[in-house]
Amino acid sequence: MNVWELLAVFAAGVSAGTINTIVGSGTLITFPVLLATGLPPVTATVSNALGLIPGSISGAIGYRRELAGQGRRVLKLAVGALIGGLTGATLLLALPSTAFETIVPILVALALVLVILQPRISKAVQRRRAQTGAPARHDGGPLLFLSLMLASVYGGYFTAAQGIIYLSLMGMLLDDTMQRLNAVKNVLAAVVNSIAALFFLFVADFDWTAVGLIAVGSALGGQIGATVGRRLSPAVLRALIVAVGTVAIVQLLLR
Repeated sequence: MNVWELLAVFAAGVSAGTINTIVGSGTLITFPVLLATGLPPVTATVSNALGLIPGSISGAIGYRRELAGQGRRVLKLAVGALIGGLTGATLLLALPSTAFETIVPILVALALVLVILQPRISKAVQRRRAQTGAPARHDGGPLLFLSLMLASVYGGYFTAAQGIIYLSLMGMLLDDTMQRLNAVKNVLAAVVNSIAALFFLFVADFDWTAVGLIAVGSALGGQIGATVGRRLSPAVLRALIVAVGTVAIVQLLLR
């Protein structure tokens, strides 16, 4: 890489770390930049996954106040994320690179619809529980565990818009604030990125220069994202998720 490419990869890492912490979809910034430097698609995907680990951890640390009292929930959902992430990383090396191209925009579009409808869905669920006397499930039950595990399969494969899918599922199945759910999302993303990267270290090619630049940039971006993200109101955060997700769909369709 020349000096301008080095700067571009670093800047992409900062941007990805910031947006991943607030919403998700940072891979849609780093991945095209890595391809533009001449890296093959699989090498770019693997290098990106490795580089984004510090950003995911940094974002999770930045949201540590919102994680208070969620230890049991996070631990349970993290198990599903770990299984899904490892499965997705395996599929990346076993399937053709175009395997998910058709389904991904549909998944992201569905996730955005759920994010938009989440307040109404939550109210409807609460009314039904009040009528039936059913207790609230603070961990989302088997449906959330299975849904997030399947979303993590995709996350281990590519990661783009993974956070948006997480937020839509948790927003629909958990009674909690968007900021607290966002904190859980950052932990799950860190789990998926870490397990996928650990797998890639032994079986795939990667570019250490790209990994290092994205790692430093995303760690910085994670702190920026946590500072900015926790100041957003639920309505603004939801609007930002929809805006970023829409851009993600357009970019995925144009690839």
